[in-house]
Amino acid sequence: MNEKETDIIDVINPATGESAGTVKRCTKDDVHSAIEMAEDAFSGWAAKSPRERAKLLFLSAQEIRERQTELAELLTAEQGKPLFEAKNEIQGCAAVLEYYASISGTVRGDFLPKSDYGYSFTVKKPLGICGAIIPWNMPVLILAWKTGPALVAGNCLIVKPSSKTPLTSQKIAAILHSCGIPEDVFSVVTGSGSEAGSALAESRRIAALSFTGSVETGNFVEKLSCGTGKRLTLELGGSDPMIVCSDADIDSAVAGAVAGRYYNCGQTCTAVKRLYVMEDIAEEFKRKLTEKVSQIKTGNGMIKGTKMGPLIDMDAREKISMLISGIERDYGAEILTGGKITGTPELKSGSFFEPTVIAGAPKDCFLFTEEIFGPVLPVAVVKDMDEAIEEANRTKFGLGASVWTKSLKNSFEATEMLDAGIVWVNRHLKIPPEVPFGGEKESGSGRENGLSALDRYMKEKTVIMTP
Repeated sequence: MNEKETDIIDVINPATGESAGTVKRCTKDDVHSAIEMAEDAFSGWAAKSPRERAKLLFLSAQEIRERQTELAELLTAEQGKPLFEAKNEIQGCAAVLEYYASISGTVRGDFLPKSDYGYSFTVKKPLGICGAIIPWNMPVLILAWKTGPALVAGNCLIVKPSSKTPLTSQKIAAILHSCGIPEDVFSVVTGSGSEAGSALAESRRIAALSFTGSVETGNFVEKLSCGTGKRLTLELGGSDPMIVCSDADIDSAVAGAVAGRYYNCGQTCTAVKRLYVMEDIAEEFKRKLTEKVSQIKTGNGMIKGTKMGPLIDMDAREKISMLISGIERDYGAEILTGGKITGTPELKSGSFFEPTVIAGAPKDCFLFTEEIFGPVLPVAVVKDMDEAIEEANRTKFGLGASVWTKSLKNSFEATEMLDAGIVWVNRHLKIPPEVPFGGEKESGSGRENGLSALDRYMKEKTVIMTP
């Protein structure tokens, strides 16, 4: 590979193996230049009122909605998800920007009267130059999660998208720039995590860094950031349990499990990754689940009727294939449907894998303790809620969880006892922008979304005035 080729990243369409586009491979020097430009722009941006900043986000969201089809097609080309999922993600991006624009008036402090001191009050100020590292699985939505609160609060933001899916992020950035947000206030640096990502984590000039990705990479980012004084938000991996009680609406729970697991080819942090079903409904549930999963049409996301696209790349496909290749022999499990590479394995194009359901594996095997980032759903049978909660809490993860029941008692017990940053009742996966989102244990720290995220991008100053 010559020097010119190393300066470029080729973005590969996972459905075809062909190039979806190219981007610059930014270096640490490029990141430092972006920081310098942001530092020059910060005072002017911070001086604007939150309402002025909000207007530009509203305009950007409107333009994103108007260009939904164009953006969604690009997102499908670089990430692989079906076009209808890509369109939903583009709309979700616009909705998040609109939400933060709409709450711009909440950026205010408190008045604290103290008769023995005089007058006290607090004011909220932007942190300064912030960074964001975006994953490849939901690149546009997560971009909005970090961009909306950072910009409304008055910060400058430098975004490092995944080198697997940088194209749509660049398009979104161009839209924000065309709607009046200066390029040095909001910039995108494309490149590898080891080069561009590390530069953001190591820099003492970055006041806050929000990272979404794997536990292993998040731990590395945390180590690089140690001693720099920056505020870290880490949204890491998950192995979300779904508990189906005896009184649940079985058809609704089956539909929820299918949507919650196989959306985005199972490549979502809060996807349903472990299923615990009460023993008296287990056989009916497994039968209906298997029937529904076997009907999922897998293929190129651009083709009408496709319900599940490919995994992000051939390495991901190989990893999933290797993980479950001996599951029946080594663990006595049964693959109820799926379990195989689709298409011709010898081809270098199309990282497709069948949607898979596995039953009968031991509850302490890796299917239930580790994060499987792909379309594989293990089902375990439990005798009661106590066992379900004990098994659900067994892992190092604590991102999301759900319980499916008609009982208030079951609902309250699950929401109280499950170790998770978010617990759904009779649904899974969807997160509106108003709702704080984040994990416990090794699933991360800090919160995205809602007023909680806005607070993460501001610092509080106390003023005491004595007459």
